[in-house]
Amino acid sequence: MKNIVIFGAPGSGKGTQSELLEKKYGFQHISTGELLRKEIKDNTEIGKTANLFIAKGQLIPDDLIVNLLSNLYDTLMEEREGIIFDGFPRTIVQAESLKKLLQDRGAGNVAVIDLSVPEDDLIRRLINRGKESGRSDDNEEVIRRRLEVYRLQTLPLIDWYKAEKAYHYVDGIGEIDRIFNDICAIIDRL
Repeated sequence: MKNIVIFGAPGSGKGTQSELLEKKYGFQHISTGELLRKEIKDNTEIGKTANLFIAKGQLIPDDLIVNLLSNLYDTLMEEREGIIFDGFPRTIVQAESLKKLLQDRGAGNVAVIDLSVPEDDLIRRLINRGKESGRSDDNEEVIRRRLEVYRLQTLPLIDWYKAEKAYHYVDGIGEIDRIFNDICAIIDRL
């Protein structure tokens, strides 16, 4: 089974590319953002807690997100060719937890595909997405906070995954099809 982390800042195209990969390879796409938005919509305890952090542009506590994903991963493990993690991990603690989760289940290693996009482009994309989707967390103030959190807490994962020999760079600017083909070339070599 292939375990793929689609990595990048908010607005880098992780969801778009994950959906395309799901269709081509039959992988299961796990979007932590979608999972959390569902929990919030359903007004669960996890959703109430998550909403407090999301509204401030902060990351969800590691233990909360790891537990949510561990339970979901166990239900999907045997029925798919692979799993795409979109929006997880976002911290080194989460990356270590994912590594342990996979090792404990004999599910192999992870390949990290980094969709690299300059910050000005990210802000433009996210503001447009907010206008189209109505997502309340896609306004400029929250976007700037989310990008700062990304720089401080998530960006260090690049070096961590390089040390793990799991890191793959993809230029996230340009045509969706070209980006997708670059990602597929990486996955086909795994």
